[in-house]
Amino acid sequence: MTELGSRLRAAREEKGISLEQLQSMTKIQKKYLIGIEEGNYDLMPGKFYARAFIKQYAEAVGLSPEELFEEYRSEIPAAYEEDLTEQLSRVQSRRAMPAGTNKLFEFLPKIIATVVVIAALFFIWNFITKSINTADQHEGNKEEQAVDIKESDEIKPPDESKSKNDSEKSGEKDKDDRPNNEAADSSGTQSITAEGVSGIVTTYKLSKAKKFELKVSAAATGETWISVSDGSNQTLFQGTLKNGESQSFDLTDQNEAYIIAGRTVDTDIYVNGEKLEYEISPDQYVRQDIRIQFEKEE
Repeated sequence: MTELGSRLRAAREEKGISLEQLQSMTKIQKKYLIGIEEGNYDLMPGKFYARAFIKQYAEAVGLSPEELFEEYRSEIPAAYEEDLTEQLSRVQSRRAMPAGTNKLFEFLPKIIATVVVIAALFFIWNFITKSINTADQHEGNKEEQAVDIKESDEIKPPDESKSKNDSEKSGEKDKDDRPNNEAADSSGTQSITAEGVSGIVTTYKLSKAKKFELKVSAAATGETWISVSDGSNQTLFQGTLKNGESQSFDLTDQNEAYIIAGRTVDTDIYVNGEKLEYEISPDQYVRQDIRIQFEKEE
């Protein structure tokens, strides 16, 4: 095991993340993750992929990829050398091609241009045909509507007594719902502000709120690994959410919540029904840690 692999593995174990969970967080196959920890880069599809996998691994366990690349430069494969070797190989292959192959490449642009022109003409013909059919169908629908109106019975006047009863019921319902609206307005004054950012950890402050209800959910067609802990560092949930699945927690009696989102682009966090906006763009870090400090309003 290399020094880089040992450091990555130690960071993973310190976070309490298994290889299976890390595979779910990063979408990297487990055998490649083991190869990174053991320093066996021959398992990778290529040196470029090795560097990309190491970067994702480091972000998922809370380490800086840039610092690792600089510190362990001698251990990490250099993608440039591989690209240069492939380019030289392509040049040699082109030189070894027979004359007949070169002639084929001369005619290839003409063949492609001919195919593109034929495809464009087919697209135009198909578009015109659909437009004509749509126009004919629209005219037919207008004629059918005119016939239906002509053959329909006379329009009956509205039932005034029924309208009056409906209005009275609507007024009573609005009156009954007024306390709930007032409660919603009072809870809508809460404030969620970002207090600071340290690496992949962002600290938020929840104030002007009488309750602390937390909800974490996966995107409708996404998948993410989630860990939620309370102010006493007790784990409330740890696992994978996918396809709109969610978990809710009542933390009103707690002063803090700590959330680990393995894949922020597919993770939505709600505080008292209000969606939390990430201070760090999900495109910048695959995994982010969110700390929410709660100051309960008396």
